[in-house]
Amino acid sequence: MSVSTEVLTRAPFELDQLERELNNMVGPHRPRGTVRPLSPMPDYVEHRNGVNEVGKLSAEAVVREYEAAVNEIEALGTELQEAATKCEAMVAGVHNVVAEIKEFAAGYRDQGKRYFLQIEAVSLMTTEVRNTCETLKKKIAAETLTK
Repeated sequence: MSVSTEVLTRAPFELDQLERELNNMVGPHRPRGTVRPLSPMPDYVEHRNGVNEVGKLSAEAVVREYEAAVNEIEALGTELQEAATKCEAMVAGVHNVVAEIKEFAAGYRDQGKRYFLQIEAVSLMTTEVRNTCETLKKKIAAETLTK
């Protein structure tokens, strides 16, 4: 015997009892036309005395739509804040790298200056050696001619 046959063959039954039995067998469900449970109203609004049910429901629906939009706007703000934090971290990292690059460049410049000074020192020494050799050659040649 199927579940629907079993439920329908019981007599007498009430609609509420039937619904409870169905829920117990297949789990809770929302039949067509049933309004989904609403989220609580925001705490910054409350109904005024004398407003009829239609007015209350309409006002609640509108404020809930606004609240849903506000929640999305706030979520966007949170995402932007997270992006800004990441950007700030990236900028700080860039500043650190730029400082390292400047330090490296200064060291490289100093190394270039050292090589420059070494080359000029060797060049001066070479010129001095050449001059000394030239002077020595002339002296030797002069002594050879006088002998």
